[in-house]
Amino acid sequence: MHTRNFDLIAFDWDGTLFDSTKIIVRCIQAAVRDVGGTMPTDHEAAYVIGLGLMQALAHAAPDVPAEKYPELGARYRHHYAAHYDDLVLFDGVLPMLEALKARGFRLAVATGKSRRGLDEALRSAELKGVFHGSRTADETAGKPDPRMLHELMEEFNCPPQRVLMVGDTTHDLQMALNAACPSVGVSYGAHEPEAFTALAPRHVVHSVQELHDWLLVNG
Repeated sequence: MHTRNFDLIAFDWDGTLFDSTKIIVRCIQAAVRDVGGTMPTDHEAAYVIGLGLMQALAHAAPDVPAEKYPELGARYRHHYAAHYDDLVLFDGVLPMLEALKARGFRLAVATGKSRRGLDEALRSAELKGVFHGSRTADETAGKPDPRMLHELMEEFNCPPQRVLMVGDTTHDLQMALNAACPSVGVSYGAHEPEAFTALAPRHVVHSVQELHDWLLVNG
């Protein structure tokens, strides 16, 4: 019988489970352009993915005045809604989650999305009942603050060393470090994996299949 190293696996959403990075980058750029700011590069827009929405937009558009932030947020949501039907889970995510659940892992989402945004994504029939818990940036603290992981630890009565954080950005891995949790980085999302080294993930994977295989052996 395989002995588990972790009891709870917390996944980031966008760029880790959900194939949304390119669309989010385009929506950030369009929103900044709409309010008259200097359009961020692809790299600059991708960097802020994983942060809470307003924190991300403010970082991506430093020349947009604070009084325009509500309009900036509204324009981002407008563009994102227009692409919502284009967004899908990465291939292989559902079988991976089902296999982990069958092994007895508790599964959670720890995301910079809003509660409303995450709930809309989880409402799909294929994801009903897959996750045991979740935290979003607007109901707790945004990454890399460790509060959402601390809250999940408390909810599931898990010590930090029994919680694994899986994410595609340095914000995810820094949050795990701040919470004293081990982490795994995925290289197919928003951030370049070269930036992960300093944050000491247990492993860096380059596909969902590789993540699936690693978790079944090492989780």
